[in-house]
Amino acid sequence: MEHALSPATLAELRRPRPYPAVSVLTPTHRREPGSGQDPVRLRNVLAEARKRLESDPAVTRDRRADVVAQLDRALAEVDLAHAEDGLVIFAAPGEHQVWSLGRTVPERVVLSDTFLTRNLVAAQTAARPFWVLSVSADRVTLWSGGPDRVAEVHAGGFPLIRSQENFDAERQMRVGEVPSTFSDESTRQFLREACSAMNTVLREQPRTLYITGDQAALSLLDEVGSIARAGVQVRRGGLAHAGPDAVWQAMRPVLEAETARDTTSVVRELTSARGHRTFAAGLDELWQSAREGRVRLLAVEENYRVTVRDLGEHLVPAEPGEPESRDDIVDEIVEQCLETGAEVRFVPDGALGDAAGIAGVLRY
Repeated sequence: MEHALSPATLAELRRPRPYPAVSVLTPTHRREPGSGQDPVRLRNVLAEARKRLESDPAVTRDRRADVVAQLDRALAEVDLAHAEDGLVIFAAPGEHQVWSLGRTVPERVVLSDTFLTRNLVAAQTAARPFWVLSVSADRVTLWSGGPDRVAEVHAGGFPLIRSQENFDAERQMRVGEVPSTFSDESTRQFLREACSAMNTVLREQPRTLYITGDQAALSLLDEVGSIARAGVQVRRGGLAHAGPDAVWQAMRPVLEAETARDTTSVVRELTSARGHRTFAAGLDELWQSAREGRVRLLAVEENYRVTVRDLGEHLVPAEPGEPESRDDIVDEIVEQCLETGAEVRFVPDGALGDAAGIAGVLRY
């Protein structure tokens, strides 16, 4: 199952397909009691997709058979034992993808000539993905991080490993007249290669970067390339050789402090906007402003969800399951704001006070 949404991947997903491009969405659960119903819910929503394909006169027999086969292959790849909060399946003639999301999605089947991507975009933005580059003299490890874990990246040349006889990595710090591991030219070249590889990753998938290592490693990285200045330095050695749990535990307090600072900054901007008459709050006002491209900063509380009906001029509250109701209007607003160049920040529940879950700063 897919987890990381890069700009290139998103552009590829939004590419027009031969009809029908099928998007199947269903909420999932990480634990009981909800997880016990996930297999039944998944089978039912896929049965609905097959029914829609069967009844659509615009779908030829050959294309129907192709897409149904793709849905079957996608189902075989689903791993509900490691489910998160939402599941998205894309299927079109000759292709399929399965996405696991850390944000819930409405149950839905959509047949179109493009895949439905707004829930992926909102989930990626809410997750605040980041990179951790763990540096030592003989190994540089890259980790991909999300809300509650990190995973080692085996791509882009990572991990970089340097073999040397009787080499004891960052733990072999010599003193006196014999230079340390971090002062020889071979180590400098090794870290230059790491800088180059990381710069390539950041160009392809821009994220916040944290760099871990002891002081000697971080100092040399700063000397040999620009990557040290592009990231947040965390003085913690040994993580290049550690497992994901150790890295996550080391990063957790750093991330919590960063979230607190970020939330304070967002609230400060919103408060300033009130004084300058560029403040917006409420779903209806922000929906209108997002469609007009007027939103500069959108702030959303992490678990803010609401169901509405679109009356054309305004959104009105609705119950889930009502005819023509829209369960993911918040995700729609998030995607629309991102597409018009706005900054979107998710903040802890309650952080926006009387703004009731969603607020923004307008460009004009």
